[in-house]
Amino acid sequence: MQDGPRLVSVIVPTFRRPHLLRGALASIRRLEDRDLAFEILVADNGRACENRAIAEAFGATYVAVERRGPSAARNAGLRLATGDFIAFLDDDDAWLPGNVRAQIAVLDADPALDGVLGQAVGTDPDLKNPSAPWPERHPGVGDALLRTMLSGYFPQLGTLVVRRRVRDLVGLFDETLIGGEDLDWQLRIARRRTLGYVETPCMLFRGRAHGTYDAIQYDRLAYDRLVFFRHSVPEWRIWPSPLAFLRAYQGTLQHFYWYFVTIMIAAASRGQKRRAFRAIVGALRVFPVRATYHLVARRDCRRALVQMASMHRPI
Repeated sequence: MQDGPRLVSVIVPTFRRPHLLRGALASIRRLEDRDLAFEILVADNGRACENRAIAEAFGATYVAVERRGPSAARNAGLRLATGDFIAFLDDDDAWLPGNVRAQIAVLDADPALDGVLGQAVGTDPDLKNPSAPWPERHPGVGDALLRTMLSGYFPQLGTLVVRRRVRDLVGLFDETLIGGEDLDWQLRIARRRTLGYVETPCMLFRGRAHGTYDAIQYDRLAYDRLVFFRHSVPEWRIWPSPLAFLRAYQGTLQHFYWYFVTIMIAAASRGQKRRAFRAIVGALRVFPVRATYHLVARRDCRRALVQMASMHRPI
């Protein structure tokens, strides 16, 4: 029987968002009790004095990170983690009361498991108006889980609790990726080790305002595509047919497609020609045939195309 509280190392990457970091750390500390203790590692790419003070106020270890990017920050925390278990939380999200204990209970019941995923709850930019917890259904185990993860299911890293041995068995995050790095790391675990799942809402995932344009989505698209092929092609055995592989590819990228379509329509309605143009290009990059069809067949998409054609100067 375990003597004393279970120690969980929690890695929190942050970059110049002190107003959000406080809420994230508070949500972690609220879960502590006599049975559970947290070693919080705040890994800061921005190296802001205010972030150091906030980390220390919550009893966390502050880690200054020279290299930019969430992978470098998470790796800095991973190297220092001493807990029996490792968990994560981005600085703009928040844990829910059911997190961590539910995963540890599953891990205790099955020593063969290396990690356990839970459910995420999407919210608006103020962490309000929560959606239904997802995934709504069990994502599967073994090859079934791998197929699900390669077909559009992006497990939120903040719902995952792994044994510390995973760090040594799977390695660190790929610092060459500026997008899809969390999915890449979890796919490596799913391919090489064993992941479980618990149907418990574990975290609040902060969404962006509807119609908000994010220029870095072009880069994220490229990296998510790379991550898909990096893991789907070597695991060719899990696909029953080429059509199943194609559907998985479409599932992986469809959220990018609909993101660009939403931005395209919103920008056209506001007369934002340049933004509409960039969104059209983005949609064509994701699914060229589908985008071409929608630009012709959908009235709201045609409006964006007409606005793009009326531009008098290049972007």
